[in-house]
Amino acid sequence: MEDIYLQAQRPKYDCLLFDLDDTLYPLSTGLAAECRKNIGDYMIEKLGIDPTKIDALCNLLYKNYGTTMAGLRAIGYDFNYDEYHAFVHGRLPYENLKPDPVLRSLLMSLPYRKIIFTNADKIHSVKVLSRLGLEDCFEGIICFETLNPVHKNTVSDDEDDVAFIGSPMNSSPAATSNSESGIFDIIAHFSKPNPGSELPKTPIVCKPSDHAMERALEIANLSPQRTLFFEDSVRNTQAGKRVGLHTVLVGTSQRVKGADYALESIHNLREAIPQLWEASEKKSEVSSISGKVAVETSVTA
Repeated sequence: MEDIYLQAQRPKYDCLLFDLDDTLYPLSTGLAAECRKNIGDYMIEKLGIDPTKIDALCNLLYKNYGTTMAGLRAIGYDFNYDEYHAFVHGRLPYENLKPDPVLRSLLMSLPYRKIIFTNADKIHSVKVLSRLGLEDCFEGIICFETLNPVHKNTVSDDEDDVAFIGSPMNSSPAATSNSESGIFDIIAHFSKPNPGSELPKTPIVCKPSDHAMERALEIANLSPQRTLFFEDSVRNTQAGKRVGLHTVLVGTSQRVKGADYALESIHNLREAIPQLWEASEKKSEVSSISGKVAVETSVTA
């Protein structure tokens, strides 16, 4: 009978998987806008791309590859990943991020595994969590370095080789000069009447690709059916749904296809999904009852 009660009251989820940027803090902080500006500056200053093409190029790369960085690599640009991240994130207005005791309290009260899953690099991820005062709220971070261990040609299955936090990896090959002839002109490609869908592949693994989603689940040893995924990106939410995750779209109260829940703010978590707490409270009650039974049995023995 006790096993039946415990099974019935088992929480629906084992793990809460959180995106980082614009999910754990609001878009109004301005970090996303500055990040986009820095990406454009990098493309002009470091890759020599025509400034008049930046907006169109960024939009196409982001839309087709998940991140501008992944798209740049796909169409033929080679650069040092660490240098890119340092340039793009190093000048962000991190001072706009303040400690969030309300969110911290919410996270600490949730009795589940909690993991960050971001396309950003390790340094940025740690800095954001630290500024928000949330650095000890999560079991680990699946970040750019975790999914792209660039010191190897293939991703290793050796657990010692993969850390949530993205263990120190060697930098990617140094940036090399790119002749225009070696760059795939994606703007010209999509300007054709019937461009087709054949595009060069990217070596970078990132959301929203199914491979990135599945790899993250594998690394963290998660069952998608027992994981709740929080994201501000509709397409990443839909990617999560494709691999079997339960999903929460953060940043709007309007639920869209691919999202099981929608939150205007991550702070609305308890009001929107109260069952996250209710299931654990019921489990505690059952455990308390079963504990008393166990004590009485041992005394009798």
